[in-house]
Order: sequence, then structure tokens, then C-alpha cells
Amino acid sequence: MHDNERHDDQRHDAESSPLDAPEPDGRSRREVLRTAGVAGAGLGLLALGSGGTAQAAEPTGADGSAAAASTASTPARQGESMIGVPFERRSTVRVGIIGLGNRGGSMIDLFLAMPGVQVVALCDPVKEKTAKAAAKVTAAGQPAPATYAKGDHDFENLCKRGDIDFVYAATPWDWHFEMAKTAMLNGKHVGVECPIALQLDQLWELVDLSERTRRHCMQLENCCYGRNEMRVLRMAHAGKFGQLLHGAGAYNHDLRGLMFDPDYYEGPWRRLWHTRLRGDLYPNHGFGPVANYMDINRGDRVTHISSFGTPSLGLAEYREAHMPKSDPSWKETYIESDRTISLVQTAKGRVIRLEHDVSTPHPYSRINQLGGTKGVFEDYPARIYLEPDQSNDAWGDFGQYADWDHWLWKEHANPPGGHGGMDYIMVFRLMQTMRLGLVPDFDVYDAATWTSPVPLSHLSIKAKGAPQAIPDFTRGGWREERGGVDSEKPSEA
Repeated sequence: MHDNERHDDQRHDAESSPLDAPEPDGRSRREVLRTAGVAGAGLGLLALGSGGTAQAAEPTGADGSAAAASTASTPARQGESMIGVPFERRSTVRVGIIGLGNRGGSMIDLFLAMPGVQVVALCDPVKEKTAKAAAKVTAAGQPAPATYAKGDHDFENLCKRGDIDFVYAATPWDWHFEMAKTAMLNGKHVGVECPIALQLDQLWELVDLSERTRRHCMQLENCCYGRNEMRVLRMAHAGKFGQLLHGAGAYNHDLRGLMFDPDYYEGPWRRLWHTRLRGDLYPNHGFGPVANYMDINRGDRVTHISSFGTPSLGLAEYREAHMPKSDPSWKETYIESDRTISLVQTAKGRVIRLEHDVSTPHPYSRINQLGGTKGVFEDYPARIYLEPDQSNDAWGDFGQYADWDHWLWKEHANPPGGHGGMDYIMVFRLMQTMRLGLVPDFDVYDAATWTSPVPLSHLSIKAKGAPQAIPDFTRGGWREERGGVDSEKPSEA
């Protein structure tokens, strides 16, 4: 669950193609192509800077922030809301998987373990990875899947198939937006690893496409399905914490060794993002669970974010100590703050603290904190203080609240798979909602909200912490209270 072992750090680190081999200037061929591709984006949040590095545009508000600028504008709706829209009921969910590296190569095992799920197509530009995954499918007793390994854009042919209900994308971040878009345009529901996109205009485009095509587009945030997270969620909804006031989440994980390891990531794509943005590159793991606790987009919404970042020193120091002068990484200049700290305000006045740090030595932590008028929970390690159960400023044992476990964890007490079982719980629940024709636990509005700190924290740091307005991706739909991850056990009939 704590994602702090080398072999377990497979949450979103999918490998891709040989295009990730470094160019003479230190970038991969893929990154050269993708960086060029984002130039001139609609809202200008990422534009080409000197040397081909992606930079965020300066905020344009009169007060030096983007809070009064177009970043918060709400485009006209092109379709109908996807809030509360159920999947079509089906006896078998037919899945296509794009990206079969660290993440996708392990997640396929979970899809194959699900009742009523068939993996019908696989895609990765590295043919060996596609072949290895296809062997897993036949070993599980399913028909041989179709394979797509003819270059970076062969995923488009996978998405065109008529026998796929759901597309799962686990690739380098640069491709998430394009793959989600392509899947929906071809009539497929789609789930994407974090982050779902990297620009604000891309987030809006995914929202509009989901509404127009009537296909769900989901950020597959596994941390929302952690045992502790789901227990705290149920306790919060039962009023155990009183009136909710504040929460915190993070991705604080020392990835220096992995980012410089030529054998772990296929190419330097993840490290190269540290040459492009200064803000929180990976907010979803911390933001998603806290947003669930506070019913964000389900009765409350986030309105503004203010971010601050430290100097960028950690990766350069690690390179100095561990990498030979001949390594291509010496051509890179890191600008990503070693630690970003953001404060997010909600419409009800609550405050969420987000942190990101993958460049300095420290124990793994997602913080996972929730506080209200009756007490507080904090994780890493898990501890709780609730009145009247605890007193005298002494933390209580969170294990004593196991009765509050979500039904998914009671039904699957020892789930297989990585990250303490949360991956299995997430895939099981997603496939269950598709088979039974239920409303998904989260939707495209959650995906856009949880990812919005990526571009907005960068803008805020450049504006010396000035608040940036977070768009209302629901276009007012957040005012309606509705269900989410805190679900009732459905009937399988």
C-alpha cells in the first residue's frame, strides 16, 4: 500500500516505446515530438519556451494572479451533463489495454482475475511487452487478444475496434489526453492513469467530449480505494468527525533512484517533466481521497489554489553524486520545485493542503489527513483522535474502527495485487459498475478537478503564490448531493 519498494512502485510508471531513447540534447524523441505538439494550446498554459522546454504562460489577472483571468472561464456546454449517468448493463466487459510497461503489465493480471471481463486487445509499441501480455491472456483461459505494436499511434486502431467496451490507458503522461480523447471519439468508455491531462484546456476538452459522446472518462485513482481511505470516508459521512474543516494529501515519495535508472523507465520521460513545470506534477493520489471525504463535486467544490515551491536542487545533487559526466541527463536543467505546497479553498470554506516531493530523501507519505469539529485522522502511521473516544491529547488506535470498513474491504479482506490491494478493489468495483449498469463511483468532472493542480500550481508558483481560480467543471452540477465511492453493495441479480 505504501508504494515504497522498488518492485511495488508501479502505480503509474508505465513504459512505452523506443522513442523514449535520449536524443543528443537529453530529451527523448517522444518528448521532442510531444513538446512540439503542445505548442499553441488553446489556453496557453503550456507553450514552447527557449530550448524547446514547455513553460506555463504568465497569469493575466490585474492583481498578478489568474483568479480573475480566463483560466477560470466556463465554456458553453456542448452536450448534457454526465452526472448520474449509468453504464450500459452487459454480461461481459470487453477491455482493451494501451501501455504494457510497469503499470499496465501488472494491472492486466487484475483485469484477467475479474468475473465477467475479457481482455480482447493489447497495445504497446514495444512488441516484446505486447507478446508477454498476450501470453498472460491465453494462460488465463481467454482467447488470444488482438495486438497492436506498430508504432506510437497504433492505439488509434485499437480504439476503432467494435468489440471493446472499455479502454484502459497506462502510458507516459504525455499521451493520456490524446488516448482518452481517441477512445471517446470511437465510442469507448475510458479510464486513464494519473494525471489524465497536463493542460487546463485539455481538461475542458475531455469534459466536453464525455458530455458529447456520452462516454465516461475516468481518472483511475487507486488511492481512493485504499482501506484506510475508504474507512475514513464512511466515518466522515456518518458524522464521526463532526463538521469537516480541513484535510491534506500528498505524493511524497523519493523517486530519485528510479528516475535516473535507465532500466526502470523506458526513457527519461518522467524525469524530463522536472525540466518543464515548477508545480505539483502528481496531485491526484493526495487530492482524490480528500475530495471524496469533503464531497467535492457532490455538494461542495474547490474554488482556488495557492501554491509555493522550494528551489529545485535534489535531482541535480543526486546526478552529481551518482551519474557519470557522459550521461545525457547532464544536459538537463531542472526547474520543478523539490517540494510544492498548495492550499486549496472550497466553496464551503474548507481548506485542503496538497504536497508533492519526489526529489529529496524522506519516507513515503500521502499524509491523508482529515479534521473536523469532533476530531482528526492522520495517516503514515495511521492514528486518530475523536471526541469522546480519545482524550488527554493522546492518539487513539485506528484499528479499533475496523467496523467502519467499506463493504468492498469486508467482502475482499485480503485482495491480490499491488499497493495493499487497492488496485484490485478499484478494478473490481469499476468492472462491477459496468457489468451491472451502475453509475461509476467517479466521473470526468472528478478527473478534471483532481488534475487541475498540475497547471494551476505552476501558474501560482510563478505568480509568487497568488491564488488561481479552479474552474467549475460541473458547470453548477456540484451543488447536487450525490453518491460516490462510499457506495452501497449492489445486488448481482
